[in-house]
Amino acid sequence: MQNVINRLTLAEPEGLRMDIHVTYERPDHDDPQTGPVRVGWLLTDRKGGIVFDPPERVRSVEMNKTHAKSASRCPAVINLESRYFVVKCPFDLHIAFTRDKDGKPALRNLAGDASPVRAKKLSQHLHVTSEKEWRYPDRPTIQLSLPYLFIADEPVYMSQVSPFMHYSKEPLPGTIFGGRFPINLWPRPLMWAFEWHEPDKPIKLSRGEPLFYALFETSPQDRPVQVIEAEVTPELQEYLDLVSGAVNYVNQTFSLFKAAEERRPAKLVTPRKGTA
Repeated sequence: MQNVINRLTLAEPEGLRMDIHVTYERPDHDDPQTGPVRVGWLLTDRKGGIVFDPPERVRSVEMNKTHAKSASRCPAVINLESRYFVVKCPFDLHIAFTRDKDGKPALRNLAGDASPVRAKKLSQHLHVTSEKEWRYPDRPTIQLSLPYLFIADEPVYMSQVSPFMHYSKEPLPGTIFGGRFPINLWPRPLMWAFEWHEPDKPIKLSRGEPLFYALFETSPQDRPVQVIEAEVTPELQEYLDLVSGAVNYVNQTFSLFKAAEERRPAKLVTPRKGTA
């Protein structure tokens, strides 16, 4: 839609005059391919949810504001960072890999009685996967279950990647498992999956440290991303119940996307009151 903003008439000598018209193109906000892409985040279990911080956009522009040529002011750097949101570690972790008396893989809490997390609660969130499921026989895989869930009402792919823009003085003795899937069709609670390359070295993470990044891919690619806290509506909960647990029945859950799309409600993202 084209709109006239202003008309300026300039007086000229000998009775002549000049008319200047200033126009601009107003984007059609009803078009789903314009404006920011709204991504909703929520906790599937709000019990004790205060320890799970909201996802934060990665930003380094605050690092150096004194020089115009600082790398933190580079448009390419800013654009890259705008696509990544950091999810932080909810509690202190200091664990070692071990085996029990029967030789089965196990975890040992090195913090002992000084651990701020009760052993029962820690075991609810953290576990070693079955040894038969490891990719390599000498690299244990552990999983930290999290209540974070991301949703969207238009095609958005989310990738879970290592927090490579944050420096750690004590690098972890392995790598995290990344993943990429469409959050508009296949919303699911996230987990932190870690492949322990050096199981003789402990894993140590402090509350508030970056755990992973969430990268959001939009269409078209230049659209900005707005992440807001969302409500768990009855329609969303019904859809989550529909797709959850499918991995226990089929190996290739991506083959179920078409079936999920046909049964998806029209709207998943409802801003939580006070956050819109």
